[in-house]
This record gives sequence, structure tokens and C-alpha cells, in this order.
Amino acid sequence: MARERWDPELLPDLSGRSYLVTGANAGLGYFATEQLVRAGAGVVMTGRSPNRLATARAALHRRVPDAEPWQIETLLLDTSNLGSVRAAAATAGMRRRLDGLLLNAGIVHPPRERRTTADGNELVLATNVLGHFALAGALLTTLAAGGGRMVWVGSVSTSLWRYDPIDPQLAEGYTAWRAYVQSKVATTALGFAADRHLREAGVGVSSVVAHPGYAIRGRTPGILGVNEPSRGKRFVDNLQSPIAQSKEHGAWPLVRALVDPAIEGGEYWGPRWVTHGEPRRQTAAAITRDDEVAERLWHAAEDATGVRWPLAKAARVRR
Repeated sequence: MARERWDPELLPDLSGRSYLVTGANAGLGYFATEQLVRAGAGVVMTGRSPNRLATARAALHRRVPDAEPWQIETLLLDTSNLGSVRAAAATAGMRRRLDGLLLNAGIVHPPRERRTTADGNELVLATNVLGHFALAGALLTTLAAGGGRMVWVGSVSTSLWRYDPIDPQLAEGYTAWRAYVQSKVATTALGFAADRHLREAGVGVSSVVAHPGYAIRGRTPGILGVNEPSRGKRFVDNLQSPIAQSKEHGAWPLVRALVDPAIEGGEYWGPRWVTHGEPRRQTAAAITRDDEVAERLWHAAEDATGVRWPLAKAARVRR
């Protein structure tokens, strides 16, 4: 059981540890990266735009001037594109060890009309779920070498709308909101299923799910090229201050889920007051804890990505 005394603004020393964060050039991914770097960790920042990654890396060095150059690396990765995932995983997999994988990248505001990727998958599912499933599988043995952890990013929306992803690709009945919520149901369910599979196979990697609560841009510190909300956005978002928090604080549960050694695989973490507050262990929506739903989604992810996690190989890896 994780200890309750935890200061998200004063993390334990993470010197010598290495993490990979998807979608690290903005939002939750950026602030999670900043918090890890401040604690001494090395972070591989991934994103699909080289210019935005370079801007975010420069911002990190301005805001954390004591960070060593080697602590902040960048790697191109578009989670909606399985070819990009394979290429990034091949590069990241050359590392001797990887202590953690934060599966954060995603589409928060889906398109109004259904779109598909070059791989033929629905865009939101591909970006938020399938790319991360493929990446985690490809880096499993690297994580196992360091006894690492993977963290999947869920959403409070899964407790508000019970969308059973019987049709994960939403070939019928697509709406932007349903695409988003279903993707988060799938992400959370797969995070829990991953931990079960890892335990059963004897792999020394844990899988945890965390959600950021209601974290919005207008309540987030302004950073050139990373977070630049308009005055109107600031005004509207500040009206929601009783129930909302910044992206910086929204990253707290994600980071704790990634680095707190007392947290166990299969746990679910989020803000204390559901939408805001310091990180606490929570109970996920029932549908995300349904083993039948999870296994159905696991097989769907395998079929859509062509990836089978190398569980037996990872189990043989010694730390």
C-alpha cells in the first residue's frame, strides 16, 4: 500500500533513473517531464513534431537551469502511426534500462467526423490506445531489465458515461465524445489487464493507471511555446476554479503512479477530490475493471496492431 505522506512538489531523488514520456511537448506530458527532471531523472520526451519537441526542451532548460543536457532527450513518436511507434521503440529499446513508461499522448478534442489512420484504425483509438499498447509491448523487455513500470493515463469521464466499447473502432455510431470516452475506457481496462498478464507470466514489470482529474489550460502557468492560453480562455477557465486545476497539478497523480515505489501494479490513482487535489489511490469505474471487457479489448488491440507482448521473453530477463 502506498504511503499517504507524499509531497508532489518535493519528489524523492530520482538521479540515475530513466523514463520515457509520450506527448511530452505540452500539457500533462510536459509538466510530468518537468517534475521528473527537477527530481534528477533522465527523460526521453516524445512527440510527433520536431519543432514542438525542441521548443519544449528549451523551455525545460530555462525552467530547470540545473538540469544536465543528458537528462533531456527528444524522440519523434506519433502514437497514431504504428510505423512511427515501431521506429521509436527500436531506438528507445537500445537503452540498457528504462525505469518507467508514461503513456500520456492522446487526442482530447476528437474530430466531429470519424477519421482513420494510414493503418486503417479509427484515429482516436489509434492515438490514445493502440499506439501505446504497441509501444508498451515493444519496450517490455527493456522495462523488465530495470524492473520498471508502465503508467496508462485514464480519465474521470469513464465514471460519468458507461460506454462499453463493443465496437472499439466505432464503425457505427461515431461521435467525438463517445470516441474519447471509449478510448479512455479501453486505456484503463488495458492498463489493468496488462498488470494481470504481467503477474501471471512472472514479468518483473508493474502496470498502473492514473488520471489527472479536470486539468485545464487556462489554469496552467504560461510557458512560451508550451502553454499559451488566450485571455478569454484564462477568464473562462478561472470561473471553473472550484472544480478544476492546472495541467501542472494534473500531472501529480501520473508522476506519483510512475515513481512511488510503494505503489503496486493494478492500482488506480487520481486527485484527492476526483477533479482536483493531491494524488490519492482511487477506485476505477466498474466497466474498466470487468475482466471480460478487458480481455476482449486486449485481443482487439493485438489484432489491430499485430503486436503480441513478449511475456515469456520478458519473464526471463534478469534485473
